[in-house]
Amino acid sequence: MKPDKDAVSSLYCIADELQAVATLGLQYARNDYERERYEKVLAASRRIINIADGKSVINDYSRYHDISGHICPLLGADAAVFRNGQILLIKRLDNGLWGTPGGMVEVGETLTNAALRELKEETGLNGKVVRLLGIFDSRIWKSQLKSQLYHVIFEVKVTRGKPVTSNETTDYGFFSADKLPPLSNGHPQIVPFLFKLFGGEMESPYFDAPD
Repeated sequence: MKPDKDAVSSLYCIADELQAVATLGLQYARNDYERERYEKVLAASRRIINIADGKSVINDYSRYHDISGHICPLLGADAAVFRNGQILLIKRLDNGLWGTPGGMVEVGETLTNAALRELKEETGLNGKVVRLLGIFDSRIWKSQLKSQLYHVIFEVKVTRGKPVTSNETTDYGFFSADKLPPLSNGHPQIVPFLFKLFGGEMESPYFDAPD
């Protein structure tokens, strides 16, 4: 018997989150034990999809593969924190360059929650979203990534905490538009533009115009 419509929607969401956790876990698994556990989580997400579709729990994974096979651009959320006309930047551990706090959006979270989570993880700061500043296509803004990525950047007001480094950063600081440090891919173009959006020189939210 197939569950009702609301239950099916909830099951799809649960399966999607489990799939994301398992896929990321398999990518970073350190040994066979961890890989085996994440494979079980992935299998559980497949069984949930089959239950939602009223199909065989054991044998039929076709619906699962249908919903996971479409290739899409990646999605990232950043926090632009301004103070006294300066912007908060973090120095990345992986390449030694600077950028706005941010990272990939996780399955099951909103864009605003992702931006606030990344701000907390990378700087220790709590904040609240003030407004959407813009959506930036990595192909247009020269991020030089292997895959297309949309940077969704929010203006964020700090509500609690003082900046600290994290396991992803080695330094942090507030910088003015005319004294920016060496910036990570895409940021040499995006960060000066954020100053214009923040100051009202450009209308926000920004989005790339159609071809």
